Amino acid sequence: MDFEPLAEPSSTPPLQAPPSGGILHTVLLNEKGLRGGWRLLIYAIFVAVLAFGGGTVLQRFIHPTRGVFSFGYSFTYEVFSFLVILGAALIMAQIEGRPPGAYGLPMKGAFGNLFWQGCLIGLIEVSALIGLISAFGGYSFGVLALHGKELLRWGMLWAVFFVFVGLFEEFLFRGYTQYTLADSIGFWPAAIVLSCSFGAVHLGNPGEGWVGAAGVVMIGLVFAFALRRTGNLWLVVGWHASFDFGETFLYSVPNSGIVFEGHLSNASLMQGKAWLTGGTVGPEGSAFSFLTMGILALAIHFLYPAKKSEPAPIQENQAA
Repeated sequence: MDFEPLAEPSSTPPLQAPPSGGILHTVLLNEKGLRGGWRLLIYAIFVAVLAFGGGTVLQRFIHPTRGVFSFGYSFTYEVFSFLVILGAALIMAQIEGRPPGAYGLPMKGAFGNLFWQGCLIGLIEVSALIGLISAFGGYSFGVLALHGKELLRWGMLWAVFFVFVGLFEEFLFRGYTQYTLADSIGFWPAAIVLSCSFGAVHLGNPGEGWVGAAGVVMIGLVFAFALRRTGNLWLVVGWHASFDFGETFLYSVPNSGIVFEGHLSNASLMQGKAWLTGGTVGPEGSAFSFLTMGILALAIHFLYPAKKSEPAPIQENQAA
């Protein structure tokens, strides 16, 4: 089965390799130019420099209270983090001589059809997951916790917030890093490495567990499959954002082990059935989460079929 890939690393102009010769040339360069590992290192340095410089400035204006959730600080952090990794990628695009959109977020189609299709997929996934948990007695919506203007305000705030969460996390794990690592070890080995890293990072969340982290690894691979089929990250950005929005706001359950303020209802998950509800992790740790992810992977296969390369046209003999 052929996949329609994100632009392969070798399909865009590489860094120019100097004439071969010597150990240093072998260590630093391959036939495409500077090796992927060195490019990732340079990218990481740019990320660190931008994060340090920008973070130093932000600290003069924002002073969060340790241990207390602040929506304003968290929103600023997500926006800033996304701009840092995107800015570093834009610098690398100039160095490497590639269009910035090659790394997964082309401006053409930004927040277009794929993004909104992803939003719909994410809402379907989280609604199906909560519905299955509820059908087995594991979830209760409770009573509304927000009304009127507060309901509208928090709904809009969380929607925008999770768009930036989707942009940041997807570009961090499936943007420049996926593109460049795939140049060295191949698309799927890179996707596995980065999805495992994605899951490991989530283990740092309070309330997160190994089952929830395994679910994060699996959805990372499903997102990589969607990236492979659609050619960019806009579908999975919308998907990621709407799933998190559904968990946090619409269904008011823990999101990767965290319960946030400003949720729609006083919902509750049944205690003592972690296999069903996900326990402290939330629905992402439910056994049904793996079922819904598997079904959606099949849906991606049929909704976004791989495009086979068209054969080169046959040149007809022309009379002299």
